[in-house]
Amino acid sequence: MIGSISPVGTQLLSKPTSIVPEAGAAAGGGVASSFAAALADAAAQTQATLRQAEQLSLAGLQGKADTREVVDAVMSAEQALQAAVAIRDKIVTAYLEVSRMGI
Repeated sequence: MIGSISPVGTQLLSKPTSIVPEAGAAAGGGVASSFAAALADAAAQTQATLRQAEQLSLAGLQGKADTREVVDAVMSAEQALQAAVAIRDKIVTAYLEVSRMGI
C-alpha cells in the first residue's frame, strides 16, 4: 500500500505550483469558470456517491453485500449530502446578501 502512495507523493512534489493567477485568469473569466467547474465536479462526485450507496443498499437487501459495506456507503452518502446542502445554503445566503445591496 505504501508503494502505491509513493509515486503520487513524488509526482505532486515534482510539479511546480504557483499561487499567482495566469494571464487569462486575471480578467476574471478563468476564476469564474474554475469555480463553476469545481461546483460541477463536487455535484457529480456527490451524485456518484449517492448512486453507489443506493446500489450497495439494494445489494445488501438481496444478500449480495456485507452489512458493513452498506453502512459505510450510506454514511459516506449522508456526509456528501450534508456537505452539498451546506454549500447550497451558503450560496443562497450569499445571493440574498448581494440582492439586498444598494446600487
